[in-house]
Amino acid sequence: METKKQPLIIAFSTQKGGVGKSTFTTLIASILHYRMGYNVAVFDCDFPQYSLVQMRERDLKTVMQNEALKKMAHRQFTSLNKKAYPIFQSKADMVLEEMQDYTNNSETAPDIIFLDLPGTVNTAGILRTLASVHYIFSPITADRVVLESTLSFTDVLTNVLMKEKQTAIKSIQLFWNQVDGREKTLLYENYSKVIKDLGLQLMETSISDSKRFRKEGETVAKTVFRSSLLPADPKLMTFCRLDSFMEEFLRIVNL
Repeated sequence: METKKQPLIIAFSTQKGGVGKSTFTTLIASILHYRMGYNVAVFDCDFPQYSLVQMRERDLKTVMQNEALKKMAHRQFTSLNKKAYPIFQSKADMVLEEMQDYTNNSETAPDIIFLDLPGTVNTAGILRTLASVHYIFSPITADRVVLESTLSFTDVLTNVLMKEKQTAIKSIQLFWNQVDGREKTLLYENYSKVIKDLGLQLMETSISDSKRFRKEGETVAKTVFRSSLLPADPKLMTFCRLDSFMEEFLRIVNL
């Protein structure tokens, strides 16, 4: 029996909530699926809130209530001739088997699967699942609690599991998110030095703080930023440096 090509598995993962995991999963998945032509699937394992599953429901309502977005979505799906990427509800200790079932049984095998994972190492199955991810991207902010939590966990993955070749992980990349231009550059330089001294990888691109990252589609808007049905508007991407982040992201994962 012919074996289907296995998808690339990517996770935006960190041990703290509220730093952008679900937002970046949605942003990057939408760009890849709707603008770049890849077949994407998302597994939302962030029990019990399942924020991406809920976001898809809100996105559907918003598009149906907004004539400009409805026309945009119609043009998009007509020209692409494919559906919106699926978002499946799962759990960290079950998702590997569910991903494999989906890949084996899907008419169109996914090129890329994104995992939205819980923000605690104590979640059942989380380490086993992370060990099967190919690329992990961890958003960090200039906050001591966020940094200490993320760095200690990333250090274990990088310098223990990866070095002992116990994972499928090819790369773990930290990146600055919610960067406030009013904060001192020296602060980020010092934190970046700590990251380098730990032997961890830090992306060159930092993401500027923007209300857009906390804002979904609106019934009166003519453009979108964070949406699971439409890709982010290019002008809005440039404003917060998401365009530069996307270029670096593509180089890292070899797309």
